[in-house]
Parts: sequence; structure tokens; C-alpha cells
Amino acid sequence: MAGMPELRQAIVDKVAALYGSRFDVESEVTVTAGATQATFTAIAAFVRPGDEVIVFEQVYDSYVPAIETVGGKAVYAQLQFPDWAQVVQLITPRTRMVIVNSPHNPTGSLLTAVDLKKLAELVRGTDIVELSDEVYEHILFDGEDHASLCCHPELAPRSIVVSSFGKTYHITGWKIGYVVGPATLMAKFRKVHQFNVFTVRMPSQLAFADYMQDASRHLRLAAFYQEKRDFFRTLLTETPFQPLPCRGTYFQLASYKAISDLPDRAFAEWMTREAGIALIPVSVFYANG
Repeated sequence: MAGMPELRQAIVDKVAALYGSRFDVESEVTVTAGATQATFTAIAAFVRPGDEVIVFEQVYDSYVPAIETVGGKAVYAQLQFPDWAQVVQLITPRTRMVIVNSPHNPTGSLLTAVDLKKLAELVRGTDIVELSDEVYEHILFDGEDHASLCCHPELAPRSIVVSSFGKTYHITGWKIGYVVGPATLMAKFRKVHQFNVFTVRMPSQLAFADYMQDASRHLRLAAFYQEKRDFFRTLLTETPFQPLPCRGTYFQLASYKAISDLPDRAFAEWMTREAGIALIPVSVFYANG
């Protein structure tokens, strides 16, 4: 149910090599049917009706539906900076979970070691659980380092960390991921996992276990994607679009103010119909549109 032993061992070894944290192969790693299932399962395992979950806008679109499905309430903090002073004001006795996502979809921003220190200070002395979406952990640009909750001494014991083979080995659609976390939290995670997925197809798990023996396959990923990013942005500079900073992920944001004054949803529809280019308007990642 928790995943083939060979794959769980490969995951444990990889996390230890990257972040210096060695999780127990039997009780602290679970293979999932992709990162979306992992996220939903973690939320369902810990959030009860009336509980509050802090999310950061712009917020990836699977988090809030999962929170609301189990009767929880999403509380919105601003991603910019992020504003930790604002987050302090949002924490209440009903706060059960904080969800962080770095590298961030859709902005490409990153949490830093300073951000993790601030987050640890906020949740110190509480029973708040952290859910860390780190599916783009290997897609960082310009020499940036990934600040994983796995390696933070205060946050790791209260965190479920989500990763994705689909992103790491650029095979989105295969839907295999994993979570790591302390045994006490993982036991609760598995209680839900047992009944909403139970297990993930075995042949693919064994193939991943074998493929992961060559660490260069994930360590080369940043350069692989940076070459594509730089090529795309070079072409974009020849247009009226203005590329915005992007430190990670495979998304790119751009300003279109030199092209149109339409609201972003209307502009995206216009671009799709008139230019044949599909865009995603950033406003859809905000609760109020």
C-alpha cells in the first residue's frame, strides 16, 4: 500500500543526499498517484469541519477545493514577499494547516531559508501541520537553491512534503508522486491513502526505483529547463510582451500592458481567439478574481 520497498528506499536515499534528512523507509515515505492525490489526501487526513487552512495567493487551484470538500475554510495570505506579519494576524485557534508551495505555481517565486525561519517562528508552540508542495524542487534557474522543509529542524517534524515524478522526470500524466514526513503524521496520511487510492501501479514503481539510481537524471533537470526557458524568453523579448522574473518552475509570466488594456481574462480570451495562442490569466489564482 505505501509503495514498493525498492522505490521507497530510492526516495529515502535521494532525499538524504539532497537535503541531509534521512526518513525511515517503512514509516515515513508513501508513494502516491501523483501530487494532486497526495495533496488532497494530506488535507483530508488532518483538516476537520470548521478548521482553517492558510494558503498564499496566488494559490494553486487544487488546494481550496480539497479544503472545502472536507469542510475546512481557506484563509488567504498574500504571497508577495511573503508578508509574514500578515500571516501572524491570520493564525487563530482554528488554524490547522499552512500550505506552502515553492518553487511556486504560477509565479515562479521561491521561499528562502529566511522564509522558513519566519514560518517556524509562527507555528512554534502550536499543533499546526505544514503541507509543502515541492513538486518543482529540481526546476530552479540561475543557480538558485531549493529551501525544502525536509531539512528544517523545526518544520520537518510537523510537515508533509509532496514531490512529483511527473515533474522531476518530465512525464506529466503518468501520475506518480510521493510524500515524506514524520511517522506520526504519515500514519494518519496512510489512513486516508488506504481508502482513496490504496496503491499505485507496481511496474512503474519498479521502473522508477531503477531509474533513480542515476542521480544525474534529476540533478541535470535545472539546466535542461533553463535552456528552454532562456530560448523562450529570448523570443518573447522580440514581442510587445514584457517577461517578468521567474526563478523556478516551467511557467513564465509576462506583462501585456504594451498590447492591451483589457482585463487579463478578457485578454486571454482575445489572444486565444484572434492570435491562436492560449494563455492563463493570473487573476484566476485569486479567490476574488
